[in-house]
Amino acid sequence: MNVCLSLSLTAFLTIAIFPVAARADSAWMASGCGTEPSVPDLDVSSVDKYNSSVDRAAAYEKAARVYNTCVAKEANRQETVASNEARDKINHIHEGSTAVQKRIAASFTKITTTLKSAGTKFSK
Repeated sequence: MNVCLSLSLTAFLTIAIFPVAARADSAWMASGCGTEPSVPDLDVSSVDKYNSSVDRAAAYEKAARVYNTCVAKEANRQETVASNEARDKINHIHEGSTAVQKRIAASFTKITTTLKSAGTKFSK
C-alpha cells in the first residue's frame, strides 16, 4: 500500500471511529476526579475580608491543582486506550487489504507468466 493511500485510510478511519458529532454533543469529564473546585468569591473591601479572601484563594489553588492533575492523568489514560483501539482496528483493516493486494499481484504474475510462455510457444 502506498504511503498516500495509507495516510488517507488512517485519516478516514480516525474520522469514522471518532466522529466529530459525538464529541460536540457533550463535554468529556474525568469521572474519577470528583467535582471541579469552584472559584471562590473574593471580597477585598477591608483588611479582614481581604485576608479571608487570600485564604480562600489559596485553598482553591491547592484544590484546583489536585483536580487538574487528576483530570490530566485520566485524560491521558483514556486517550491511550482510544489510540490503542484505533491502532488495532487500523492494523486489522490494513492486514486484510494487504492480503488482497498480495493475492491479486500473485494472480497477475501467474497470468502474465502463463500467457508469455504460451505466446512464446505459439510464435515458433
